[in-house]
Amino acid sequence: MPDFPSAKPAADLTEAEAAEELTWLADTMAAYDIAYYQDDAPKVSDAEYDVLKRRNAEIEAVFPDLVRENSPSLKIGAAASAQFSPVEHGVPMLSLDNAFSDEEAVEFEARVRRFLRLDDSPIAYTAEPKIDGLSASIRYENGRLVRGATRGDGRVGEDVTANLRTLSDIPERLAGSGWPEVIEIRGEVYLEHEGFKAAGQKTYANPRNAAAGSLRQLDPKISAQRPLRFFAYAWGLVSSPFAQTQWEALEALKAWGFQTNPQSRRVEGADGLLDAYREMEGLRPRLGFDIDGVVYKVDRLDWQQRLGFVSRSPRWAIARKFPAEQARTILNAIDLQVGRTGAVTPVARLAPVTVGGVVVENATLHNGDEIARKDVRIGDTVIVQRAGDVIPQVVGPVLEERPESAEPYVFPDTCPCPLKTPLARETTASGAETVVRRCTGELACPFQRIEHLKHFVSRRAFDIEGLGEKQLQAFFDKGWVKEPADIFRLAKDEAKLDELRAAEGYGETSVTNLKAGIDAKRAIPLDRFIYGLGVRHIGETTSLALARHFETVESFLAAARAAAAQRAGDGHEVFAQLDGVGPTALEAILGWAAAPHEVLVPEGASFDTRLKASIPKLNKTAREALERRFEEWTSFERAAAAAAAQRPGEDFGELAAVDGVGPVAARMIAEFFGEDHNEATVENLLAELQVQPAERPKTDTAVAGKTIVFTGALEKMTRDEAKAQAEALGAKVSGSVSKKTNLVVAGPGAGSKLKTATDLGIEVISEDDWLELVGQG
Repeated sequence: MPDFPSAKPAADLTEAEAAEELTWLADTMAAYDIAYYQDDAPKVSDAEYDVLKRRNAEIEAVFPDLVRENSPSLKIGAAASAQFSPVEHGVPMLSLDNAFSDEEAVEFEARVRRFLRLDDSPIAYTAEPKIDGLSASIRYENGRLVRGATRGDGRVGEDVTANLRTLSDIPERLAGSGWPEVIEIRGEVYLEHEGFKAAGQKTYANPRNAAAGSLRQLDPKISAQRPLRFFAYAWGLVSSPFAQTQWEALEALKAWGFQTNPQSRRVEGADGLLDAYREMEGLRPRLGFDIDGVVYKVDRLDWQQRLGFVSRSPRWAIARKFPAEQARTILNAIDLQVGRTGAVTPVARLAPVTVGGVVVENATLHNGDEIARKDVRIGDTVIVQRAGDVIPQVVGPVLEERPESAEPYVFPDTCPCPLKTPLARETTASGAETVVRRCTGELACPFQRIEHLKHFVSRRAFDIEGLGEKQLQAFFDKGWVKEPADIFRLAKDEAKLDELRAAEGYGETSVTNLKAGIDAKRAIPLDRFIYGLGVRHIGETTSLALARHFETVESFLAAARAAAAQRAGDGHEVFAQLDGVGPTALEAILGWAAAPHEVLVPEGASFDTRLKASIPKLNKTAREALERRFEEWTSFERAAAAAAAQRPGEDFGELAAVDGVGPVAARMIAEFFGEDHNEATVENLLAELQVQPAERPKTDTAVAGKTIVFTGALEKMTRDEAKAQAEALGAKVSGSVSKKTNLVVAGPGAGSKLKTATDLGIEVISEDDWLELVGQG
């Protein structure tokens, strides 16, 4: 169970809190995506995942500058499994935005109308049941099936051609006529309820997982034994148009030999969308297969093309989700789980209950504040909620059924580990408490230490074959593995290996395979090495950004150590983490404090009047935040002077400016490498490894090796497109201007970055100049 984000409204978060929570959301949801898409073993319910997804969207709406490249709003699915050959889709397989209410469905129709600038003339839509299965793309050339793939991460999927050929709903050769020479047919592989009972109920939690697990078998004969079905509903790459509307396209797919969902409807306007939802909701229990909502699509394909896409989703479609399913059960106990970073998460242990066809016994309670807010007590009858997956959430207690003996839950003061180390609430530098309680034992806490080791060997880190969590726990309990380097030392310790050969469950073959698996990871890519260190808030995408920027482990470690030596002091963090004080306000305060000057104000002037006169750039929100924090002027002056004296150094700023990193991640890296025991862990590990440099960028382009900053509004491409273009040409993209910046591309509205570039004498060019420079003018 992961740490849970802040309970604050998004608008009440400080920028530092927002950045930290967005990092947590990105890493947590990425792990959930892997469990769902790759392992066919989801860890959270759809409803809980949707809560996290919406929370991410709310924070990004308030802090658009904090949207990172690994944001869940920019991702689709999860990376393809290494068990199957990768298949790059001709056109990415996108996901859909969600709607959860009539109002959101009506607003979708209104957005479409506004975007297309239509009057009151009706807009036609298709309303199609949202099948709860596994998305697949099937490529046909000259009418013959040549390849089939899962969605994967939306760009690259898994080659499951042989398995898809076993489905009777998927024709080997297209029927009829009129099909394009090349076309990717998209749809959903699913299991009907009767098929699930016959094929997957004992192994899988629900039909969706059973369908995914059945399709992703390495032996196609196993897939053939499962009664898998397929509904076609879309297409990807196509060599020539074949329809003018979505409805015509569905009819064409049916004529070519595919099954299309007979419950699909063609409707008009917002009323038609709502009526279709009500109809599907009523049909849902009688369909014989799982659906979790209705997909609305603008019918006219030329309008779909005009509407285009935003982020990872089309503007012309949306998924209206059904509400979560609920049930009642008894809360028998509340256990605490300690994570890698020491965060302590309460887990509800429930009397077994079936919710939506799945028996569940555990549920998330998020954090101590949530338990207190909901007043959930051991012995309560509670409402649990899920929407098609495994782990539900506790909605709240049924108060009228509360036993008299039920006492309010008191969150423990100590860690459940044998050391019983104290638990402490996290506090920001401004003194505000967060909802997270952490064990203060750090790596002395055995729970944290083993979680660090589990992270180190996890699939996205070192991924050591033959060393799973069970084996790792056993080695940890024996005292053989206490830090990552011990894993590699074990592979060279013949005495321990001999003891292992004689142990129950092992043998010569198992030990040989384990040793080979460990030795195979003595050469590791830089991004996996960084991720494997387990630095807080440094996820897979941030690790990749760091590897690409620094290229070698020596360069990365030098930058990390330099940043550690130039971390901001606590005085600086008082302002940096103060709710209401953003980056612009912070710079204004520090600039004034570094060079204060006398300002004429009336005698006895208020705090706010002094602020307005001394630092005119501060807005009302910042001024009110400062007055709440300091109350009187002298205290503010002293604190601002301390902050200016303790601001981070240039090396820290360079690390924070690496695109995809930012100040929160930079602070975590600096704090990690500022601890002697972490430095020792890294040095011990490096003695056992060869860390491979990141892939070398291009060197034969006009911008190769240069550090580029884009600022202002770009009119001919998005910021992401510009960044991708620069990196593809061997340049590095930074988020701030410094002495190491080589070139600034400035569009309309460029502000402080343009001024800094001018002051430093850095070359500044326009967007058109940039396109000319890179050969696309």
